[in-house]
Amino acid sequence: MEYDYIIIGSGFGGSVSALRLSKKGYKVLVIEKGKWYKAEDFPKTNWNFKKWLWMPYLRFFGIMKLSIFKHVAILSGTGVGGGSLVYANTLPTPKTAFFNSGSWKELNDWETELKPYYAEALRMLGAAKNPILFDGDLGLKKMAEKLDIQKKFSATRVAIFFGKPNENQKDPYFDGEGPERSGCTFCGACMTGCRHNSKNTLDKNYLYLAQRNGAEILAENEVYDVEPIGNADGSEGYEVWLKSSTKFFSKRKNIKTKAVIFSGGVLGTVKLLLKLKMKSLPNLSDKLGEDIRSNNETLVSVTGLEKEKNYSKGVAIGSILDTDENSHLEICRYGEGSDAWKLAHLPYVTGSNVISRLFKILLKFLKHPVDYFKIYFVNGWAKNTVVLLFMQTLDSTLKFKRNSLGQMTSTVTKGKAPTPFIPESIKLVKAYSEAIKGVSTSFALETLAGIPSTAHILGGAVMGKDQSTGVIDKDNKVFGYTNLYVIDGSMISANPGVNPSLTITAIAERAMDQIPHKNDLGHSEPMKVYRTSFSAGSSTYVSNVAGQ
Repeated sequence: MEYDYIIIGSGFGGSVSALRLSKKGYKVLVIEKGKWYKAEDFPKTNWNFKKWLWMPYLRFFGIMKLSIFKHVAILSGTGVGGGSLVYANTLPTPKTAFFNSGSWKELNDWETELKPYYAEALRMLGAAKNPILFDGDLGLKKMAEKLDIQKKFSATRVAIFFGKPNENQKDPYFDGEGPERSGCTFCGACMTGCRHNSKNTLDKNYLYLAQRNGAEILAENEVYDVEPIGNADGSEGYEVWLKSSTKFFSKRKNIKTKAVIFSGGVLGTVKLLLKLKMKSLPNLSDKLGEDIRSNNETLVSVTGLEKEKNYSKGVAIGSILDTDENSHLEICRYGEGSDAWKLAHLPYVTGSNVISRLFKILLKFLKHPVDYFKIYFVNGWAKNTVVLLFMQTLDSTLKFKRNSLGQMTSTVTKGKAPTPFIPESIKLVKAYSEAIKGVSTSFALETLAGIPSTAHILGGAVMGKDQSTGVIDKDNKVFGYTNLYVIDGSMISANPGVNPSLTITAIAERAMDQIPHKNDLGHSEPMKVYRTSFSAGSSTYVSNVAGQ
């Protein structure tokens, strides 16, 4: 075999897997369809569509992809480091309800089991509390005070290095074994790619250290087939077929491996597995594609009209408000000059049908022509605008399946269809708009078609006690096959109701902890080689990372 493990995707699940497996002596290859990006490669603003958006047919090879389905529009990341390149760095831990619901609830005492892995994930990602609140965050705090829930307001915990701005410093996280870092400038451009080397993206921790341990990363390639070698259950290994993701014509190649880890996120993993189930991997569970969750999110923009304010300053998400036991509101921002989103926004209105909403949009333009003229033609959109990210733990699920053209489509399987018109969200948008004397707009698809947007699509290959209830078991092993794993957002088996990156990282850490060292494959129990490093301040694991 050429490799012990091939990992498809370099996001949070794939990056964790690459480091832990390489440290255990395995030969590892990570395949990523996106490009390598260095700090200077990221776009200065999102007007640079070629570096911001992933649209290969237009020759755009950026870090963000927009996928539109019947029931939801999905923002996701591409590139070496996956979603970490474009995410807002925020690392909250879900509340207890998450661990006790969904298809995985009876498989383990998850809150207790995952506690040390959350701690390790926070350490590896360099989590720190946002030290400064700026205009957008102060607006949220003001709103919280008016609603008498100021105690529920807090600064976020984020994966950012808060050193001296624009000053290079020796690696502060891994005893100098990681790359140099530079302090955050609070420019607000985290979601278009950090150009200041301050954001703790996966290429600066897990993937960087994995490469030092011998893991290989192959960018700009996409896997289109995975076939068992010999026995149909994959016990003799797999043949992975791939092609270029950035060229129209390229030679297709195949690589042999003992094991495969699917880590391409919901849009990559579920889409590929649905294809493979039709031919190469027919024994995949019939639950594949089910239990898709959108985190019950809404994204609504509010533009302030006071000239002295600058809502682009800060980290991408600098504050959070727990508005009730099931709901959260966060302030998102883009760096000054990243105004391209205004092209996709219309006045924020609600209503039961598109006719009524169109009528309300017209009325808003007629009643407030000067305000909307400023938004679209005068004021800088990013400098004057915050995006309100509302999330709920309340559950509803979708199902993704392949149509006759091979494309994924969505249907509702449980609860109500996702909607951008959630009553709690509507009230909060109004309250925040009043707090900053602002005007609200939203993504046109939400206003016109009633399709909500989410940056946190989850599920589709969830955990279960057997093949009738899930696609993978509690250790992330795919039912029906040997040495196949799913470790990414599609494994999330309940609704976290908060940004899920930390949870994906923690579950990935646990999954890797179940795999023994290559030299100890005869052991009946997995070697918990990382347990001793979970206490705060421990240097045991750091010395292991450094290969000492």
